[in-house]
Amino acid sequence: MTGILVTPATALFLHKRELRQPPVDRRRIAADLPFAADLMTACLHAGKPVSAATEIAANAVGGPVGERLAWVSTQLRLGADPDPTWASLAKDPAMGQLSRAMSRAAQSGAPVAEVLTRLADDAREASRAASVAAARSVGVKAVAPLGLCFLPAFVLLGIIPVVAGLASAIVIP
Repeated sequence: MTGILVTPATALFLHKRELRQPPVDRRRIAADLPFAADLMTACLHAGKPVSAATEIAANAVGGPVGERLAWVSTQLRLGADPDPTWASLAKDPAMGQLSRAMSRAAQSGAPVAEVLTRLADDAREASRAASVAAARSVGVKAVAPLGLCFLPAFVLLGIIPVVAGLASAIVIP
C-alpha cells in the first residue's frame, strides 16, 4: 500500500528535480548571453549564415550557453527547421529570451543581427538592474543586525534609567 503512494510521489519529485536549473548555471547564462549575442551579430555582419554564427559563438563562449548553442548549431547544419529548433531552447528559462527572439526572426524573416543586438542590450540592462537591486538590498539587510545591537543598548541606557527615576520619585515622596 505504501509503495502505491510513494512511487508516484518519488517520480514527481525526480521529474521536478531534473527541470530545475542550478542557480550557478542561470547566473552564468545571464552573464554569457549578451556576449554570445554580440558575437553572433558580428559573425552575421561578416556574412556568415546563422548556423555558422551560432557555432562560432558556442565554441567561443563555452559553458551552459555554449552547450545549448552548439546543439542548435548542429541541428541547423543538419537541416532542421529553425523555428522549432530555436523554440526547443524555450524550455530553459534562462535561454527563453534568445529562443523567442530567434524563433520570431525565423518566422517573420526579420534581420537576425538587429534582433540579436536588441537581445544583447536587453540582457545587459536586465543584468544591470539586477545588480542595482542586489546592491540596494544589502543596505536593507544591514539594518536588522544594527537594530538588534543598538536597540537593547538604547533601552538599557536610555529608557530604564528614566523609568527608574520616575518610579522612585512617585513611590518615595
